[in-house]
Amino acid sequence: MAFSSSFSPCYSCKLSSNLLSPENYLKPKGKKTATFNTTHPFSLLQCSPFLNSKWERGELLKFGISAAVTSEEYLLDGAVENTQLPSGDSWSVHKFGGTCVGNSERIRKVADVIIQDQSEGKLVVVSAMSKVTDMMYDLIDKAQSRDESYLTALDAILEKHKLTAIDLLDGDELASFLSRIQHDINNLKAMLRAIYIAGHATESFTDFVAGHGELWSAQLLASVVRMGGVDCKWMDTREVLVVNPTSSNQVDPDYLMSGERLEKWYSKNPSMTVIATGFIASTPQDIPTTLKRDGSDFSAAIMGALFKARQVTIWTDVDGVYSADPRKVSEAVILKTLSYQEAWEMSYFGANVLHPRTIVPVMQYDIPIVIKNIFNLAAPGTRICRSTDNEDEDGERSVFPVKGFATIDKLALVNVEGTGMAGVPGTASDIFGAVKNVGANVIMISQASSEHSVCFAVPEKEVKAVADALESRFGQALSSGRLSQISVVPGCSILAAVGQRMAITPGVSATFFSALAKANINIRAIAQGCSEYNVTVVVKQEDCVRALRAVHSRFYLSRTTISVGIIGPGLIGGTLLDQLKDQSAVLKEKFNIDLRVMGIIGINSMLLSSSGIDLSKWKEVLSQNGEMADLKKFVQHVSENNIIPNSVIVDCTADSHIASHYYDWLQRGIHVVTPNKKANSGPLDQYLKVRALQRQSYTHYFYEATVGAGLPIISTLRGLLETGDKILRIEGIFSGTLSYIFNNFTGTKAFSQVVKEAKAAGYTEPDPRDDLSGTDVARKVIILARESGLDLELSNIPVQSLVPEPLRATASAEDFLLHLPKFDQELSKQREEAEDEGAVLRYVGVVDVVNGKGAVELRRYNKEHPFAQLSGSDNIIAFTTERYCKQPLIVRGPGAGAEVTAGGIFSDILRLASYLGAPS
Repeated sequence: MAFSSSFSPCYSCKLSSNLLSPENYLKPKGKKTATFNTTHPFSLLQCSPFLNSKWERGELLKFGISAAVTSEEYLLDGAVENTQLPSGDSWSVHKFGGTCVGNSERIRKVADVIIQDQSEGKLVVVSAMSKVTDMMYDLIDKAQSRDESYLTALDAILEKHKLTAIDLLDGDELASFLSRIQHDINNLKAMLRAIYIAGHATESFTDFVAGHGELWSAQLLASVVRMGGVDCKWMDTREVLVVNPTSSNQVDPDYLMSGERLEKWYSKNPSMTVIATGFIASTPQDIPTTLKRDGSDFSAAIMGALFKARQVTIWTDVDGVYSADPRKVSEAVILKTLSYQEAWEMSYFGANVLHPRTIVPVMQYDIPIVIKNIFNLAAPGTRICRSTDNEDEDGERSVFPVKGFATIDKLALVNVEGTGMAGVPGTASDIFGAVKNVGANVIMISQASSEHSVCFAVPEKEVKAVADALESRFGQALSSGRLSQISVVPGCSILAAVGQRMAITPGVSATFFSALAKANINIRAIAQGCSEYNVTVVVKQEDCVRALRAVHSRFYLSRTTISVGIIGPGLIGGTLLDQLKDQSAVLKEKFNIDLRVMGIIGINSMLLSSSGIDLSKWKEVLSQNGEMADLKKFVQHVSENNIIPNSVIVDCTADSHIASHYYDWLQRGIHVVTPNKKANSGPLDQYLKVRALQRQSYTHYFYEATVGAGLPIISTLRGLLETGDKILRIEGIFSGTLSYIFNNFTGTKAFSQVVKEAKAAGYTEPDPRDDLSGTDVARKVIILARESGLDLELSNIPVQSLVPEPLRATASAEDFLLHLPKFDQELSKQREEAEDEGAVLRYVGVVDVVNGKGAVELRRYNKEHPFAQLSGSDNIIAFTTERYCKQPLIVRGPGAGAEVTAGGIFSDILRLASYLGAPS
């Protein structure tokens, strides 16, 4: 069978003689009439009733396929009255993406939406069925690679559409569709065979093949709508939409020519319901092309502009535009409105909003775009329109200067640096000219005002080519020293904050950068346009999610979430966990604070959770499912989850080994809260090192409970110092145990008897000598002395121990208590002498700031003195300052016990949450 240059008797097409030579398939030169035998791939192209659009008789110049298309071809065969296109508010435009038409059930749902739309005119733009466009591009790749499996893949595409059609259609509609798609498949097989032989496909041929998915989905949907009783026509937008390809892999619509073609198309196909193909178009030379990836949104916007429609609705699988990616920020909210500029900025920076160029066509006619969810019709969606000073559709003014946040991952930062750049015209042009020549996409640019350096972000996959091009272009400048370096920082991400009100709201950038600093995020580069619609920063990719959550929490008052790790679930730690459990719901509801305990570690075992431990049964789970304790793994789990932006380690032990890790944790950006006195009363150099690190970073170290359990002693002292007061002396009863003992050491009671009663009541440590030695009080004195500015070591503090010398080496606490009565006489004598003077004995710690020293000792106070008025286990601390000189400032209250100590720790955790952005 001979194949002539005419595809059918009614189409006049001429094929280039270059097609006769396989190696020149894609290099057309002169055009000649050619004849092929049955073995040539193009002999498989059949005369098809589906070849009714001008594309099958149109020009594919790259392949030497041209068509004699005249203006008369736009007219109906025969005398048909021209129908003028009605445009304006009577039309609404809908666009349905691939997921919306992913299967027969979803196509029915889309048809129902179209049928139920009460608009007078409906123009529907439809994408290919889900994954079909990827499958079409895969056909090209396989054919170019001479992989014969392209035939099997093409059959799979045919089967997918046939099964969908059989499920949706019947009768003539089904027969017509199956006939047309079979002819398309036969023609595609011939075209793919040509690519297979040549081993290459041009862009125009690739676009022609890739666009078939939209052709088939548009016809399927049109048939279903017609079967629903609505008169409907389908439009091959290659017959209407004309675009001019640009050098940047984009296209620019030709609105004038497209409008003329639309009028002609509509005159042949008058209908108030039109189903149009998205994604595909033609050049002015009638070569098929596409609007590139994700171009169906762009198609809908262009059609909205051509029809001057009332509204363009983009149907997708989400409820609208979120303030951030909900997969990364669970508290992200649906935005009611966005301005055109805000939507464009967010789409550019990777937000799943729209094709970045979708906004342009509708802006000139003030056509609003509405993003809606095909799977949740009740959701109002997001309305994108011209700015109305950020008022939503209810007239409520937005309180958020930042509307949303978006991120782009897998980037590299390129830095070109050198003193020879300053004041030299054309340097930036040379840099970006070299980048352009390798086809790299520059996402963001930042330049120092001194012109000493320029840095820019490019996709990581393109950075090697960029670096090589720059080193080649500036080789001489590098060798001469005019440029000092061209460096690459891989593994970066961009985080952008977008909002139209940013330009008129003071402090937005400060809040943005403060939130990042408090989350311990290091910023690599910064950029902001003069419009101030966005602030963009470059961060490490591993920090990107934490950074996103941190800034979103700060601006949207979503929950300030803190990853909490508890070390030491004993009496104090266990009580704290109970308090966290009881208060967690209130904190979330009223204060937007989510304290999520991610780990608990004891001496032998630990419990880790990726989402948060259920505090109602942590003891049982720890005992039954706990793993072997590993402090390094524990800390890594709590702090490096990349989801919760802030983490805190709460050390409820009295272990000096645990305290020795504080510096490392703070340096890594992990906050520390503790009642453990060992760090602040340990070696002076280590204490100063920790405090210096705390002051120069945004990492917090809170230790209120180290001195007075739940009493505000440290915070009071800091408040005095920070307001300019000068501390002269601090004196107090710092031990709840010794307070109880001396409050009850009255009358004829022996000292040993009172100690035994205190132990029985639970006021002492298991070994009372730990309290009576005075070491605990001395540590508190050292802490307050250092807070007051004194550089003292623990060894500088003289301590009067209440443990008799002979009993200090006694083997057990029981032996100590057994022999303690032998030494009652000395303390009884001191008590009697004090009573004779109208005084009482009190065990106190003293910080003498004026003389730079401290002491721990047993002292006498007259019965009118505040220290003599105590009862139970209360603590009391007196601050004598320049302001409070005649009458010291007194802090008094319970200073011991699990409940109040845990409460003090809890208070520090909440203070941390407040510093990190929670409402106060």
